[in-house]
Amino acid sequence: MKVDLGVFAHDEAAGIAAVVNALRAQAVPGLDLRILVLANGCRDETAARAAAAGAEVADLAEGGKSRTWNRFVHDLSRPDAEVLIFADADIALPEPDALARLVAGLQANPALHVMNSRPVKDIQARPEGLGWQDRLIAMAGGTLDDWQKAICGQLYAMPAARARAHWLPIGLPVEDGFLRAMVLTDALTAPEDMARIDGADVWHIYESERTIPALIRHQVRIVIGSAINMAAFETIRAAPASSRADLLRQAAGQEGWLAAVIRKRLPRFPDGWVPLHFLVKRSQNLLRAPRRLLRPKGILLLVAGFGFDLIVYVLAQIRMARGTGAGHW
Repeated sequence: MKVDLGVFAHDEAAGIAAVVNALRAQAVPGLDLRILVLANGCRDETAARAAAAGAEVADLAEGGKSRTWNRFVHDLSRPDAEVLIFADADIALPEPDALARLVAGLQANPALHVMNSRPVKDIQARPEGLGWQDRLIAMAGGTLDDWQKAICGQLYAMPAARARAHWLPIGLPVEDGFLRAMVLTDALTAPEDMARIDGADVWHIYESERTIPALIRHQVRIVIGSAINMAAFETIRAAPASSRADLLRQAAGQEGWLAAVIRKRLPRFPDGWVPLHFLVKRSQNLLRAPRRLLRPKGILLLVAGFGFDLIVYVLAQIRMARGTGAGHW
């Protein structure tokens, strides 16, 4: 079976060789695995160091993950590849057969469109010697998303034919959330089919933000990106169902499509630029498990989590109102 692995890398020169070496060391019996480093918009030596480590490299002048996703899926992957794997360049695979098991999990369920790897923060995988900030950040993990029914953009696999049914608008801040909606609903033409996404018995380690300000900046990006996705969904739904796939194909080639959507759809009354539910989602999830609130840790998570989300919510509103939100990172 031919499997193409796209490694999304933007200015990852410091660690790309180690990532390539680790991927090449994976045990993949029965798989014709091609590793393609997608060096997009890099201003450093990412492409050269990846090539020196033995990877095939696509040195793409223009950056952006959704743009690069389109290039990998529709132009750069092998036409006869049966499975596509999408990986960030800054993750680690603790298990030597992780990629093979990810593909096997996908093959075991032909109805699946996406198979996720489980994301684990480095401070959870290696908890020794953590300070109070690290412990708080580690404790807060897992209160927002169900990774098995989301798309974990750090590492996931798709049948190539199903991936090629999708196109992503250029410039999406949160491309995995947008793709999830497209996968579950056939580009917003059908009700959500949650059986299309699952998680494999595979996990990877990613580098957590190690300070509260960095974590806030990261979450502001997520919240702004999710608000922009919602505006894009409204634009897609406004088109006839039969033309939505063509609309997305066109959006994938138009630099200004997403900016026009933001100007037309945002802000809105009464939410402003960012819907209120982004402020209360974490708290609502915690309140659905009242037993957690009987312990001091649960109360701490509720209070600290709401305070954190309030800061993120206000900053996201301010940055979008200033016109810097969609590209501030």
